[in-house]
Amino acid sequence: MVDPEETFYTEERWQNWLTRVEEEELDPENEDSARLLLNLQDDAAIAVAKVVSAYEDDALEEERALDEIAKIRDIVLAEPSLEDEEKLMLIDGVQTSLVCVFYAAEEYVNGGTVGDAPVDEYVHAAADAEAEDDLDAALGYLVQAGTHVIDGADLDMSVAEELEYGLVSEWVNGLDSLQSAMSDPEVVEDDE
Repeated sequence: MVDPEETFYTEERWQNWLTRVEEEELDPENEDSARLLLNLQDDAAIAVAKVVSAYEDDALEEERALDEIAKIRDIVLAEPSLEDEEKLMLIDGVQTSLVCVFYAAEEYVNGGTVGDAPVDEYVHAAADAEAEDDLDAALGYLVQAGTHVIDGADLDMSVAEELEYGLVSEWVNGLDSLQSAMSDPEVVEDDE
C-alpha cells in the first residue's frame, strides 16, 4: 500500500512551474518556450499516471485514488496569479489540455475502460461533436478515449493533425501527455 502521507503532487510543485513561466521570456513559436509549457503539462499528467498506476497495482484504494486525482486537478486548474496576460493565456491552454486527463483518470478508476471503439474513432466523434457545438459530448468521447489510453491503447497523434484548432485539439494534446506519462512516468525536473 502507498504511504498515507505520500503526496503525488503539491501546490508548491505547480507554483515552481508557474514561477518559471513568469520569469522566462515566453514565445510560443520558440522551441524552449514550447518545451517549458509541455514539461509543465507532462509533469501534471505524470502525477495523474502515478495515481492511476498505484490504483492498478492495488497500492491505492479507489476512494484515495479519486481523492488524489481531485487534489491534482484542484491545484492545476486553480486560477494562476500571473500579471502577464499572454502568459495567463498560455497557462490556460495547458490547464485546458489537462481537463480531459483528469476526467479520463477518474472515469478509469471508477470503472475501467469505457466503450470498445478504437481511440481514433472517439477522437473523430469528438471533433464532429465540437463542430456541432456539443462540447459536453466532445469531452465525453475524449474521456472514453482517455480510459483506453490509460489501459494501453495507442493514441496516434497523426489523427490530431487533422483537427481544427479548438478544445478537442487541446484535449487530445492532454491525452498525448497522458499517453507518454503512462508509458514512461519519469518525473520532469522543474529546475532544469
